[in-house]
Amino acid sequence: MGDEREKAHSRGVSLLIGLAAGCFGGLVGLGGGVVMIPLMVGLLKMSQHRAHGTSLVALVFTGISGAITYALRGSIDIIASLLIAVTAMATARGGARYAHALPEWKLKRAFGVFLVCVALLLLLKPYLGSLTAFAPRGYAKGAILLITGIFSGFLSGMMGVGGGTVMVPALVLLAGVGQHLAQGISLLAMIPAGGVGALTHYRLGNVSTQMLYGLIPGIIVGTYCGGTLAHFLPDQTLRVVFALVLLWTGFRYAKTAPPKEGVT
Repeated sequence: MGDEREKAHSRGVSLLIGLAAGCFGGLVGLGGGVVMIPLMVGLLKMSQHRAHGTSLVALVFTGISGAITYALRGSIDIIASLLIAVTAMATARGGARYAHALPEWKLKRAFGVFLVCVALLLLLKPYLGSLTAFAPRGYAKGAILLITGIFSGFLSGMMGVGGGTVMVPALVLLAGVGQHLAQGISLLAMIPAGGVGALTHYRLGNVSTQMLYGLIPGIIVGTYCGGTLAHFLPDQTLRVVFALVLLWTGFRYAKTAPPKEGVT
């Protein structure tokens, strides 16, 4: 009886985490991994490794939902998504294995640095479009997409996120793609790339399947609600507040100290 109550409680908390991650992600145009992972570690006392793996599984479903939404609005480039996904799938497995090999304190530090970078990109988001210097075509654009997949796939597998943090700025700044189309391409490419990383984490024992029952529906509903609410709230204020929260969280993670026993 006690175990059933504990499971029900964990599912309820995971549902709330999914809702919060989806809502904040939808509000500022980010994947929910940067919210889900700290909440799972803090509230559910999950290990950093299992939080990364579990987050990535949930984000695959977010990618499916988001890609369908963008496709209905015509903001999808299937060829570009496939080119990114080809190399991203190859490196996502390596990113997941690299994260698994890291001691927890080192993974927390790496995640903290990642959160700080995400916060800075979030603050620069309004200026990305104006920084686009050129719009390559043909083989040059294809090469940029393939290279983007290499980095975003590894980061996705390692950090338990969708990879849009790398994909969207690269598409806008280097490939000359518009912001909305870049986000649609990122969401579609996230599905196979994130799937490979999620499967690798699952095989390594880094996925809590029990939590997924709450996280997946929570983040899908939350993303929709956040995206809808974003149209009624000032974008600049939302981004600054969320960036400050990420900076605070990121610095806390980045200061994680090694165990006193001297384990490296």
